[in-house]
Amino acid sequence: MFDDNSYKTKMSKTIDVFTKELNSLRTGRANASMLDLIKVDVYGQKMPINQLGTITTPEPRTINIQVWDLNNVSMIDLAIKKSELGMNPQIDGQLIRLPVPDLSEERRIEMKKIVKSMGEKCKVSIRNIRREGNDELKKNLKNKDISEDEEKKFQKIIQEYTDKNIQIIDDKVSTKEKEIMTI
Repeated sequence: MFDDNSYKTKMSKTIDVFTKELNSLRTGRANASMLDLIKVDVYGQKMPINQLGTITTPEPRTINIQVWDLNNVSMIDLAIKKSELGMNPQIDGQLIRLPVPDLSEERRIEMKKIVKSMGEKCKVSIRNIRREGNDELKKNLKNKDISEDEEKKFQKIIQEYTDKNIQIIDDKVSTKEKEIMTI
């Protein structure tokens, strides 16, 4: 029997990953989730910064990381400098301050392009999930597990999921673009 919910779930997870990636993009405002994708090489493994210290945003243009273990301060500093965030950490004992610089106009335009391309990649993933579902439907029809009417019904359902998720992606992209262009 065909399970359309598994495809709905796959599409939702794709949107979740996309949302996480969008939140990690740097806009002109400090946001703790900007550090989510940075992994620090400590204790013989790669760990996210939020597992090595407390992240706060005391001001709109500053992120503070209160590192729990003094030995990890230099490792976190190095990981942030190597990342694509373009930030310069300031170390004060076990506290790392990250001033979030204003984005230049050309950097904003570049960020908009990055957001658009991330959105397109996500849409491609959604469409691949749709294709995967339709292929499974054709296989089920060929094996006579479902009727032609059921195949058409499920194709319509999968197409509705696809359309809905593509709309969600478009909305998220335009919201993020507005956020980037707001000074």
